[in-house]
Amino acid sequence: MSRMVIIDRDGVINQDSDSYIKSADEWIPISGSLEAISRLKKAGYLVTVASNQSGLARGFYSEETLKQIHDKMKQMLAVRGASVDGIFYCPHGPEANCVCRKPKPGLLIQIAHQFDIDLSVTPFVGDSISDIQAAQMANALPVLVRTGKGEHVMQHYPEAVDVPVYDDLAHFVRDTLKKNAS
Repeated sequence: MSRMVIIDRDGVINQDSDSYIKSADEWIPISGSLEAISRLKKAGYLVTVASNQSGLARGFYSEETLKQIHDKMKQMLAVRGASVDGIFYCPHGPEANCVCRKPKPGLLIQIAHQFDIDLSVTPFVGDSISDIQAAQMANALPVLVRTGKGEHVMQHYPEAVDVPVYDDLAHFVRDTLKKNAS
């Protein structure tokens, strides 16, 4: 069975914004995040992205704009000799009450089925309480990074206290690859 790391997008791979990432120009990678994905890929991991994109439902950007944002991410990864194996996103707003919107586990379960992976050994790296809750509901391994909303989660959500915390995605990848090498 393949090893995989599932990663939230906004606040983990790229800088987040309370007013949403609404264009490719606004999509700015967090320092070291793309290199971290490249290191995972070179170590033989599958890497997928699981992201709520309610800005679609709210009319802040179109599917075409979201595709441009993801194309920019893919191009920046390609320069580093890397790629992601899949980008999964929920296009719904919170009121839709769908199964794919984190904190519900739908996106993670969809990824597990598509790639035939065991979520119980699969980290889901996120920066929000909904990422942690989705990982827990899907029986995946929740991981919190301090970037994005991570610091806020650490200060305001006591249920996050038992979740492993890393400074950023690069720190998580460095430790993960070191652990698996020994």
